[in-house]
Order: sequence, then C-alpha cells, then structure tokens
Amino acid sequence: MQWLNKIVDEVMTRQPEGEILVESGSSPSGTYHMGHLRELITCDSIVIELRNRGRQAKHVAYVDDLDGLRKIPVNVSDDYQKYLGRSLCDIPAPDGSDRSYAEQFTQGLIDACAALKIDVEFIYSHTKYREGFFVPAIELALDNVEQIRQVLETISGHKLGDDWSPIQINEDSYLKKRRFVSLDKTNKIITYEDKDGNSKTIGYGAGQAKLDWRIDWPARWWRLGIGVEPFGRDHATKGGSYDTGAALSEKVFNDKAPLPVPYDFVNLAGDTKKMSASKGTGLDAVGVVKTLPPEIVRFFMLRYPPAKRLYFDPINGVAQLIDEFSELLAKPDKTKDEEQLLAICTNNLDTTISKVPFSHLVASYQAVLRNPDKTIELLKRESEIDDSEQTLIKQELNFIGEWLDNWAPEDIKFSLKESINPDDFSDEQKGYLNRLADEIAAAPADADGEWFHKAIYEIKESMGLTPQVVFKPIYRALIGKDQGPRAGWFLSILDRDWLIKRLRLEA
Repeated sequence: MQWLNKIVDEVMTRQPEGEILVESGSSPSGTYHMGHLRELITCDSIVIELRNRGRQAKHVAYVDDLDGLRKIPVNVSDDYQKYLGRSLCDIPAPDGSDRSYAEQFTQGLIDACAALKIDVEFIYSHTKYREGFFVPAIELALDNVEQIRQVLETISGHKLGDDWSPIQINEDSYLKKRRFVSLDKTNKIITYEDKDGNSKTIGYGAGQAKLDWRIDWPARWWRLGIGVEPFGRDHATKGGSYDTGAALSEKVFNDKAPLPVPYDFVNLAGDTKKMSASKGTGLDAVGVVKTLPPEIVRFFMLRYPPAKRLYFDPINGVAQLIDEFSELLAKPDKTKDEEQLLAICTNNLDTTISKVPFSHLVASYQAVLRNPDKTIELLKRESEIDDSEQTLIKQELNFIGEWLDNWAPEDIKFSLKESINPDDFSDEQKGYLNRLADEIAAAPADADGEWFHKAIYEIKESMGLTPQVVFKPIYRALIGKDQGPRAGWFLSILDRDWLIKRLRLEA
C-alpha cells in the first residue's frame, strides 16, 4: 500500500512529536451513502498505520450540524420546506422521534462505523460553537476581514460581491448571511446590518453566529489541531476550498494546514455522477454494512489509492469482490503490500469470509430454503468442513441473505416451488422429465453432481433433444424459472424421493 505509506511518512515528518489527529467531516443533510464511507475508512487506515509505527493517533469525525438545511432530500417530506435555512441541529427528526434532524441522520453513520469497527470520535459543530470553542477563531477572523476577502479573491480567482460576509447570523432561528459591521470583543457582541440595512447586534459566544464555511474549515483545523484531512476531489481543485483554507490558515490563523488527502468518488457501476444523499442516488451506508461483510467494504475502499475513482456493482460485482478477497486470504505467498492491506481490512474484526466460493454458497443456501444448518450439511457432502469453517459459513450466510433480499438479480434468486401443475408442460417435456425420473430412481445412493450431469446428457442424446428442451423443463419444474444453478449439482443435493415425484409432476 504505497499510497498509505507515503501519507504516513509525510505526516510523521511534518509532525514528529505528539498525537496526530486525522479528520473526516460531513453535513448530516440526509441519509449517508456508500461514498461517505470512503473518507471514514481512509482516515481509519491512516490512524491504524500510524499506531502500527508507534505513534499516537486519533480519528475525529466533524459533524457540521450547525449548517442550515439547504435542500429537501427525496426521503424527507416536503413539509420540511419551512425549515430551509434553519440549523440541522434545531430541526425535528423526520422519523417523528425526539431527536433532531441531524441526530437522526448522523446515527446512520455512527452505526456504519460501529459495524466496520472504525475507531472514531464524533465532534458536533453546534456543541463547539455553543460552548464558545470557536470564539478565538471568530475574533481572529473578524479582526482580519479585509485580509480574508483578499485571500479568497486572490486564491479562487473570483471577486466577492458586496453582499459577501465572513459570518452567518442566527436570526429568528434561521441562519442568514448579513453584512458585518464591527466587533466588540469585551462584551462578545457583533454589530451587523439586517436585510433592510438596519444596524443590529448579537452575541457570538454561544453559537449565535457562525463563520462562513470557507473560513470555518481552516478555523476548525487550527482549533482542533488537525494533522491530516481526507476530502473529496471537488475540494481539491486549483483555487478551491482546500487552497483557500490553506492560505487562510497561514495568513489569518498563523497555522499550517493539515496534510491533504484528496479522494475520488464512489459511483455505482454505469453511473457517471457521484452518489448524492439529497437526490437519493446511491446505496445508503447502513444498508451497505448490513449487506456486505465489514472486511469486504474495507477491501473495496482500500485496495486502490484514494485518487482512483471506484465503481461498485451491487448486483453483478459482489461475488467477484468477495471471491477476490477470499483468494487473497488463502494466497500462500502474499506480498508485503498484500499483508498490509489484509491487516488493515481485518483490523479489530472477526473474519467473516469462508473458503467456499460466494456463488456456490448463494446457490446452496437457496437450495435448502435458506436454512444455515442444512447448508452446512449440503456442503459437507462435497468436502470436509471443520467447526471453525462452519462458523464462518454461518456468519457469511447472514450477509448473503441480505444480498439476496436487497441487491441480487432476479435470475440468481430462486426457491423450490411448493406445487406443480402438469398442464404447464408439453407432452415432449413430460416424456423427458419422466425418463429422467426413471434414471434417478435407479441411480446409486452416492450419485454426485457429475453422475446427474451425465444422466441428463445421455437422455438428451438418446432422445435427440436440444439443450433448451433439456434444461428449461427441469428448472421450471423445480423453481418455476427458465434457468437456475448448475443442473447436475442442483439435482444431486435435493431429496431423492421428492425429486423423483416432482419430475413425474406428482409433488
């Protein structure tokens, strides 16, 4: 993991002593999606590697819950239009609980981090502002308004309008951009102009005023002492928010900006746009950690450098992703990078992935009506499975069940039909199925998938049938579909008496 080692080498050089703080940050404006997990997992990997090298390190997740609500997410009622501009921490939760809007959506991220065993401390913007933590930053910023304006215009290349203000004022419970006039540091009071140009005053020691976000970010770095900050590549453009933040850190806060770690987005396969919480375009973070084992989520995010865009295919890509991880686990001659990757992916986690290929587990689990114990019995017919492997398989089956319910394509999902209607089959199909039933009735007790496979093809040849005529009626009789798992193997695992009756269209 050269990219990770390079980051850790650099931050240790920049900060040779003391605890290193690694920060992630987001606004709880809606449901957190899979893309948000990349930032959190990247931070976690940096902290793990720093600790492995003997350094004290901590991951803090900054929740911008003092931000105003800017748009209504697709899963929130339009009734919330009345809250546009109000701080997220002061809006009631859409689920009707006694929590705030911010608390409801942040909880999803907290739950996802717990499932992924991410060691992180959540810090809330409204708490910091309202306890006076940012008073020194507010005063320093408002003492240097013209310098801030000059920095923003010079670095961004855009001239700020006359309505620009370094602060937002909480006016009648809504955050408003208001023209700053003066600062009284003795009494902790700001003088500003309201929308009609009238002079107004407000305190700033208890969260009544908030710094503009381009100033708030470097103020946070300074006050918290952040050493490393991963962030989306949209903040890393030339003249963008990181560049302006770094310049303000130096010229206003007399500080050094944290080491930047820009990362590209996580897109759904075939989608050209990044996931969006407000638009509902993406997989929610909680759903992801319920459906994928935690080490697989971490593996997906960490096997490529942060600068590479990731594409996730929940339908057709999961089997390959899990099998690749399983193969890496079993690889006898792992490289140093592979050992490091696996160590970070499984940090503080109990392994969930078994040695059985994912697609085989999916088919076996469904063939026994999603019964974990019967799945084990079925797999034991094919190979020896010790107790520890059985435990892994049962854990993995929990995630497979979620995948089948939420993401799996219809052509993968199946269950045995409870009843059969002979009228659904042609005379030719009935004749073929009866012939197959007779062959199976005479089969040896230990007949395996290969035996059944040969029996199917021998009948096909003797009756001069096409492959479609051979396989389609089998699947329709058993699972009510035109296709399904490997026929020979599938027939071999079913109860013999039931199978014979079903092929004769009796059961």
